[in-house]
Amino acid sequence: MQKVTKRSKDNEKLIPVTSLPVGEAIVAIKKFKGPKFDQSVEVCMHLGVDTKQADQLVRGSVSLPNGIGKSKRVVAFCQSDVVKPALEAGAVKAGGVELVGDIEKGWMDFDVAVASPDMMRVISKLGRVLGPKGLMPSPKAGTVTQDVASAVKEYAAGKVEYRTDKGGNIHAIIGKMSFSDADLISNYNHFVETIEKVRPNAVKGEYVKKITMSGTMTPGVQIEHESAVVESD
Repeated sequence: MQKVTKRSKDNEKLIPVTSLPVGEAIVAIKKFKGPKFDQSVEVCMHLGVDTKQADQLVRGSVSLPNGIGKSKRVVAFCQSDVVKPALEAGAVKAGGVELVGDIEKGWMDFDVAVASPDMMRVISKLGRVLGPKGLMPSPKAGTVTQDVASAVKEYAAGKVEYRTDKGGNIHAIIGKMSFSDADLISNYNHFVETIEKVRPNAVKGEYVKKITMSGTMTPGVQIEHESAVVESD
């Protein structure tokens, strides 16, 4: 049985019993006793979608107004004339067949992979390796693009990817505990508005069912949110 730490017990007493406006929720999560490092602030949105239906999956990417306080390691699958611009934009590696070969040999020191459309045929063989890790470039996620260098720059700066899991949840980092309350509120509002805008047309009823905010290693606080309800035909 896992031992419950004193910090966990103390934090449990501080968990609000009701949902809070986002500003108050941020104040609440900052009161929890956390680890010594600067925790990420995470948001989990529970959506009223049926993830077994392809037309109800929610996936994409968004750049937040104040960044997320961390950079990402990006690789770029591109033609030789784009390698230099991609590296200058912040890619840790860029290339075509040779980069595919590195990954086939087991090199995986990256967080995001972007690709130009003409490279998808070349990297298709990596589907079994990158797919399960959520690293396969995808047009829906914005990681397949003609402007590889710009995509590298955005993702290296911390552009946020989002996608529903099997339970209909979307998890995303919106900043750090050290961010000001105003910056976290701005990032939160921008992220939630983005998810609302990409509501699939096939989704009926309540779309955003629940939103929880937490630190990496501290409890979650439920946030007040009213979601528009779409009636079934």
